[in-house]
Order: sequence, then structure tokens, then C-alpha cells
Amino acid sequence: QVQLVESGGGLVQAGGSLRLSCAASGRTFSSYVMGWFRQAPGKEREFVAAITWSSGVTYYADSIEGRFTISRGNAKNTVYLQMNSLKPEDTAVYYCAADTVRSGSPRWATTYDYWGQGTQVTVSS
Repeated sequence: QVQLVESGGGLVQAGGSLRLSCAASGRTFSSYVMGWFRQAPGKEREFVAAITWSSGVTYYADSIEGRFTISRGNAKNTVYLQMNSLKPEDTAVYYCAADTVRSGSPRWATTYDYWGQGTQVTVSS
């Protein structure tokens, strides 16, 4: 059994920063890509950022506009999302995901076969 556990969410004022972490536990697996998605109330889950594990190539949603940075941790299957200049529209539950079978674009939710439980990020105006 594989588990992805996110942490680092919370309440922050507009313009502030948060750093989300995602760590895998359970059986050993190798990810091709790890990504972050978010879902706001009443909206569909949307892509935020992704990173390929072997080469470190990164992908970002246009809405991030250079404010977020995804990075790999030293531990295998650990990924971070540094979020700066947060806006109220960034408020959402943020999910970490891992793709272990290389099944599609890093921007597609359907590519990922493991998901975390989510961590709430709330940005006040």
C-alpha cells in the first residue's frame, strides 16, 4: 500500500507564502512524475505543477504566473511546493499525486495513480 501525505497548508494573508510538502510511505515505488493539483469549492480539480523525477523537468499552470515553485526532496518520492505572493483565488484543497506508470501528460489528473488526502490552503484578502 502506498500513501502520499501532504502537509504545510494553513491560513495566510494575501501576499504571503506557504510551503507544502508531500511524502510517500508504504511499499517502495518509483515515480516518473509527481504533481500538485488543487480543488476549490464548487470547482473541478485543476493542475498546479509537476516535476519529472529523473530529470527534474518542471511544468506549471499558466495561472501560477511564476509565483509557485515545485521541487524534489532528497528523500525518494518527496516533493515540495513553495507558494509565494498568494492570492485569495489560490484558496483550495491542494493534493499531491504520483505517476508510477508513465501513462500520460503531467498536466492531466488521469495520469496519476496515487493521491494524497489533501491539505487546505486558505488565503484571506
